[in-house]
Amino acid sequence: MVWVNWRRIQNEIKILLLASLPGTTFLIVIVIARLYGFLQDFELTALDTFLRWRPGEVTDDKVVIVGINEEDIRSVGKYPIPDREIAAVIEKIQKYKPVAIGLDIFRNFPVEPGHQELIKVFQKYPNIIGIEKILPPDLISPPPQLPPKQIGFSDIIADKDNKYRRYLLWTPSPKNPQNPEEDKFSLGLQLAQAYLSHENINMQTGIVDKNTIRFKTTELPRFLSNTGGYINENDSGLKILINFRSGKKPFHILSLNDIKAENINPNLLQNKVVIIGITAISSTDFVNTSATIEQKIRGQISGVEFHAHACSQIINAVINGRPLLKVWSEEWEYIWIIACGFYPIIIFSLTQSLWKNLLAVVVVAFALFGLALVLIEYGWWIPIAPGLLTLIINGLGLSGFAFALYQHNQLFNIKMNERQHTIEHAFTVIHNGPLQTLANVLRQMQAQDWPYQELKLQLEKLNYEIREIGEYLKLEALSEEESLRLGSGLKLDLKCPIHELFYAVYTSTLERQDLEYLKNIKVKIRTFEPVDDKCLSVNIKQELCLFLEEALCNVGKHAKGVKRIEAIGKKYEDFYILKIQDNGPGLISSFENKGTKQLKNIAKNLGGDFRRESIAPKGTVCEISWRLRK
Repeated sequence: MVWVNWRRIQNEIKILLLASLPGTTFLIVIVIARLYGFLQDFELTALDTFLRWRPGEVTDDKVVIVGINEEDIRSVGKYPIPDREIAAVIEKIQKYKPVAIGLDIFRNFPVEPGHQELIKVFQKYPNIIGIEKILPPDLISPPPQLPPKQIGFSDIIADKDNKYRRYLLWTPSPKNPQNPEEDKFSLGLQLAQAYLSHENINMQTGIVDKNTIRFKTTELPRFLSNTGGYINENDSGLKILINFRSGKKPFHILSLNDIKAENINPNLLQNKVVIIGITAISSTDFVNTSATIEQKIRGQISGVEFHAHACSQIINAVINGRPLLKVWSEEWEYIWIIACGFYPIIIFSLTQSLWKNLLAVVVVAFALFGLALVLIEYGWWIPIAPGLLTLIINGLGLSGFAFALYQHNQLFNIKMNERQHTIEHAFTVIHNGPLQTLANVLRQMQAQDWPYQELKLQLEKLNYEIREIGEYLKLEALSEEESLRLGSGLKLDLKCPIHELFYAVYTSTLERQDLEYLKNIKVKIRTFEPVDDKCLSVNIKQELCLFLEEALCNVGKHAKGVKRIEAIGKKYEDFYILKIQDNGPGLISSFENKGTKQLKNIAKNLGGDFRRESIAPKGTVCEISWRLRK
């Protein structure tokens, strides 16, 4: 037959319910906080961190940046860069037969000298993509000489923390949103489309998602209002998350002077996308991001680099299968978060151990972190922030609960051991005392020749022994709050009257063998007047007994040659005075030892007055007085 310990099972269920209640409550709080967007900043910061910590990639071989830096501006001697310089650099680049050239510099008005030269260049080359700004409040027109198919908008949209993680690919024309022929495409998308068209891959409507675009079989994951860690964000137009290229050198960056001097490898530009822009630190064309490693300005990259990342990720996703950032459905994200929250609860129910629970939570937290880092390599952004938050806080909270439970179990075991010891000791005492007396009485009664007086004495002895056992068990059954164990080992019942407690403290302390100066006392005077128990709480009784014990111990440790000791407790009007006086050598030093400090602290706790001083002709008096409560 299999025996089932139902009591243990019920206890385990109770513990699990106790543990799951706070854990589940916090998990609900986390889910609600995420639903209302309070965790968005944490999740976006986690995304930046994982993108930054990925293994480095090789430099992109399809997109090249021509960055006009501070030295280029000094050599030109003028800013904005004149049209002639722009025309000349485009002509130089065209010699290397790039697929497309993106001009990330506004040219909505002439910047002399050389405006006519730039117009001729615009009209000569159909692979030039210029920029405009179409979103309010700052609208900037495109170069008027370029047709609409050679224009891409440069507008980018910041998150609430003023960092850039999304890229707007398409939007209806703000002038006429009802006319699809006037749809606007971004600079990055125009350049990527030009490169892919050169590879005979055209842009089409998505299959799985009809509202996005695809190139061959690669659909661009459309940003929605609740994508990943975003909550209720604006998802108008077509946006994607930027999967920044990792590594110390994402792109080849050439300077204006490099192009002018033709100090470059021809293969670097041939059949490539070339983006011309300003990279000088004095420029204001910088965007905030924490997702990249190499940055001229901490926390920022140039605008032309941002467009390069957007263009590069589309091209490489289609040509090389480089992952685009995508997320789970909302349902799976919340299942994931809930699973992370319940994991510590389950582990705790299995281990019920502080260290095992902590170890399991730490291991899984690192595993979770590592999993998120691996998944980001494959383009999956999982909700790591709320998952880790619920895991760690529930884990720490339940570990604390486990520690408290461990302490409770330890205390319970100690109490059970004490009770077992009490039972065994009581049995031994009963066996050696009353039972032996009773057996003796029975033997004598069977002999029928036992005198009445002797029988009476034996029965009185039996009565005394049984009462002694009762008193012992009564003391052992007292709680810590109701009892006080003295240094002599005596355990006091604090429910007894205070004068009886004083007598017990006085007697047991004077009998201690470790207090050498108490052994030679010849005169012992003790008087303790009773006090109405309504005036004294259990805590006050405990403090007073400790005061009396410490004062007597001080005599035994320091009063060399003492022969007389008085311990007197008496009422005086509304006060009670407890005084211990000896005829020892008196106070030798004004330095307060640990015992004196303890006495003062007890007096302070009682709200009473404390006095300890030498008296004439010799001796010391230690006294406390406090007002009796009514």
